[in-house]
Amino acid sequence: MPDVRRTPVFDRRFAHHLWQLIRIYWGSADARWGYFLLALAVVLEIGTVAGSLLVADAERRILDGLEQRDTAAFAGAVGVFFMATLGFVFASAYRIYTRQAVEIRWRRSVTARYVERWISAKCWLMEELRGSEVDNPQQRIQEDIREFVSSALGLSLSLLAAVATLVSFGGLLYNLSASWPLPIGGSTVIIPGLMLWVALGYAFVSMWITHRVGRRLVPINYDRLRLEADFRYGLVHFRENAATVVLSRGEGMEQREALTRFRHVIANWWHLVRAQLNLSLLTGGIGQANALVPVLIAAPAYFAQLLTLGSIVQVRIAYGQISSALTWFVFAYPEIARWRANVERLSTFAESLDATERRLEAAGIRVVPAAARLLRLDGLQIAEPNGRVLLDGASATVAAGDRVAIMGPSGTGKTLLIRAIAGIWPFGAGRIETPRDAAMLFVPQWPYIPIGTLRAAISYPDPEETFSDDQILEILRLVGLDHLETRLSDTEAWEQLLSPHQQQQLSIVRVLLQKPDWIFLDKATSALDEATERDTYALLNAKLPGATIVTIAHRASIAEYHTRHWTLTPAGGRVELVAA
Repeated sequence: MPDVRRTPVFDRRFAHHLWQLIRIYWGSADARWGYFLLALAVVLEIGTVAGSLLVADAERRILDGLEQRDTAAFAGAVGVFFMATLGFVFASAYRIYTRQAVEIRWRRSVTARYVERWISAKCWLMEELRGSEVDNPQQRIQEDIREFVSSALGLSLSLLAAVATLVSFGGLLYNLSASWPLPIGGSTVIIPGLMLWVALGYAFVSMWITHRVGRRLVPINYDRLRLEADFRYGLVHFRENAATVVLSRGEGMEQREALTRFRHVIANWWHLVRAQLNLSLLTGGIGQANALVPVLIAAPAYFAQLLTLGSIVQVRIAYGQISSALTWFVFAYPEIARWRANVERLSTFAESLDATERRLEAAGIRVVPAAARLLRLDGLQIAEPNGRVLLDGASATVAAGDRVAIMGPSGTGKTLLIRAIAGIWPFGAGRIETPRDAAMLFVPQWPYIPIGTLRAAISYPDPEETFSDDQILEILRLVGLDHLETRLSDTEAWEQLLSPHQQQQLSIVRVLLQKPDWIFLDKATSALDEATERDTYALLNAKLPGATIVTIAHRASIAEYHTRHWTLTPAGGRVELVAA
């Protein structure tokens, strides 16, 4: 199993990360509503504390009325009790509602920020640049943000309630135990506010012990989130490639890999279970022992007839409230540990996005829109992210209306050249000029097909209502996909239902519907037989006679459908581009 991470629980780095996450929403335009709702939640949180104080006093009056057999005092106390309880229930219910309203707004803002940064032209290379530094970005965006926001609000408001409880019940507890006799060694000592000091001492000792025992939960929770996500991703990845795995007879390997990842989950789970067992034993013992402390200490004053039974109950309630407030840290520690792991995962994700953006901005290929109706490569050098140069010193032009086939052995950088022209491969040097006002469409070997209706899959990346059904049906018939005519409104995982050659035909349907000025085909007909491929290029020429077509040739016959050729030739450890 991977080593458990060892990081400080709270340090300057954590404070910086926390501030970066907090200001995403609380520095936004919507934050004014957030501040209003948060202020309301604070008022309601304090209202629940005030309600608890009134309920405790009413319970004392009820018991005193019973002890003194005073019917009027008893009835009045019962009335106060019900009114205080009603107010407490109202404030308690609406504080949860208000907190959840803040949570929705906060999560919406943070999720939108991370989605915009992750699903972007700049950061698609993060996986290649950062390697395994950032695992499961989808889980960090979906689960970690939700838990971060929920815990941040829950912990902060519960801490506020604990402080308010400490202030309100602290004064009450001090006054109630202001003159209690404490028998010590045959003599009696009076310590003003005795119960308050007992509660403070008990709580601080409990917090110190809890922190020492529970701090291991932070790194264990960090690894739990990562390992669970790795296991889930492996299962999803198999589902998406099940046919290929089965054809390759790879079921046994996939099972072993899945079970290996699951063993890591189980091993981490045992670490977590043991750590939580130790913490539960500690917090359970602290809680049970603490329940008896106020009765034991108040007993001498009660036996000395300095306290009524109602006062004993009130002291016990007040001590319980104070103790609960002071031991907030003890019982919140598991959630703090999970929250700390959420902050760490979101922050390292953001740091990797930042590092990726800086790396891309520092890269050397410049793509410049120009007024001329041509594509120009000027001293272009294409390299891998590690700096190894592939294509070197390429200079060539493509005029509007040209048909250019890019040829060369595998590994010479043909696909990277297309990506550099698209502006998404910045590694290298040189300049690429592209026509400023031309519509350019880049068609990869395997198209992205979203889950949804077939109409939406065909219209992608435009909205599905962009093209009429008549337009779509006409093109489907032209490319040989007429058997799909009746399924435009069907919602399916089309990437799994369509064969490889049907997926590439769907790409051609998109091209013919969108009618771009410039078309870049990256082995986009590699799954078609030669006759269908020939018909496809004939269709492109007939329907888009004025379009410029640049194609990466996957077989020699592609060249005959083009009027110009770029050949990438290895020479002396580098690749040269020869234009003809």
